[in-house]
Amino acid sequence: SLVPTVKDLNSIYSINVDAQAKRYARLNETFEKTYGSKPEFIARAPGRVNIIGEHIDYCGFQVFPMAIAPDTLIAARANGSSRVRVANIDSEKYPARDFSATDDVFDIDSKVHEWSNYFKCGYRGVFDYLGRRDGKGFDVLLDGTVPAGSGLSSSAAFVCATELAVQRINNVDLTQSQLASIAAGAECHVGVNSGGMDQTASIMGQQGSALFIEFHPELRATPVKFPETNPPLAFIIANTLVVSDKHVTAPVCYNLRVVETRVGALILAKHLGVADRPACRDVDPLTFKIVMDECFAGRESAGKDETQVWVERLSKILDESKKAFGAHPEGYMRDQMAAALDMTSDELSNKIHESQFPVRAERFQILNRAQHVFSETLRVVKFRQICENPSGDVAEKLGTLMNQSQDSCRDLFECSCPELDELCLIARSAGAYGSRLTGAGWGGCSVHMVAADKVEQVKKALAEQYYAKRYPQLTAEQLSDALFATTPGCGACYYV
Repeated sequence: SLVPTVKDLNSIYSINVDAQAKRYARLNETFEKTYGSKPEFIARAPGRVNIIGEHIDYCGFQVFPMAIAPDTLIAARANGSSRVRVANIDSEKYPARDFSATDDVFDIDSKVHEWSNYFKCGYRGVFDYLGRRDGKGFDVLLDGTVPAGSGLSSSAAFVCATELAVQRINNVDLTQSQLASIAAGAECHVGVNSGGMDQTASIMGQQGSALFIEFHPELRATPVKFPETNPPLAFIIANTLVVSDKHVTAPVCYNLRVVETRVGALILAKHLGVADRPACRDVDPLTFKIVMDECFAGRESAGKDETQVWVERLSKILDESKKAFGAHPEGYMRDQMAAALDMTSDELSNKIHESQFPVRAERFQILNRAQHVFSETLRVVKFRQICENPSGDVAEKLGTLMNQSQDSCRDLFECSCPELDELCLIARSAGAYGSRLTGAGWGGCSVHMVAADKVEQVKKALAEQYYAKRYPQLTAEQLSDALFATTPGCGACYYV
């Protein structure tokens, strides 16, 4: 389906609608002051919080995010020229840029950390997909409320909102799934090896529902409502205020994890004897999900409960991964990975596209990363099953899965940090059912599932025991940006 157009802010936001109305009015006024006329429309794409399923989207497995209220807004108007003029509400921090609609707007230097590169990613993504470079000139003013480096997908919101603006100005109507897939691929131009969860949640989010997102064999997003409980479930987002810049730290953090799982998939396929099958041999990149599917290809699952099939297959593949990588519990040296795949180090470097996504590591922790990926996928499957078929103490069950996910992220995937661990500990002690990091980790945000009547109690504990101690200089406004309750929000749209 296509991106919806709305005329009422109540269709987008369920809380603080008056504050949003003032924000939109300010965006319109600043646009008119900057460019001399009002915008034709505002393209809006939200950030997201991932409830469970971390670092498994780029392995081909399902995730469980929801869109949130913080978002990127792009006011836009065709200008009848061949120039694309890009400005930001925060013009001191993000200076205005001016590009040719058919030339340098396509040039992205991933080595330079420049805010407008994300605009260029969205712009180029649309035109690369269309196979042309004949864009119309237009004026843009951007306003973003998703904190950068927080793990709430500020970059995806920016790229997705840009796509929306670009297609409407150029009279193109791409579907939501096409836009999500284009946006995921486009972030490679800034050197980030994105999996697709953030962009799909941003574009296809639905008010009141989380999304169960599957990537393989094709992109599919199924809305899933949280179970009704008494008191109802609520979510709190708490930002560590430790900025984890995916672009800057990629070689030792995010991209390194992607490479560890990709090499793991190659070695596992060889171990299982499926590496030469076309589904594994002719695909780039090979993911753990493809390897698992090939391992069980042709196995009879008719009549079995879908969740039970997942449980059986993931348990089996977990055992196999321990056999495949168990000889290197302390990690693989680069030459050991190459030898395991009968390759030279240079061939391996080419295979994992290291020229585009450079990584630095003495040892590659493939066993631990694989164990996290398969166990985390199992938690996502169980989480959805509990939401759709609730029985017993569902809040306790869902919270336990979130807590187990945090333990795995910390111990096996090593993407937590002391500040995230501390936030989770404080929230659980104050009564949260489940607490975990959300997003890539290494800083950024945490998400906490709580009973609605305990929201203020948990927020108070976090404010006093974390923020007051670590960041005593925070203003009330800064604290409310860092620590807030949220509900599943609306996905990308046009506001006119």
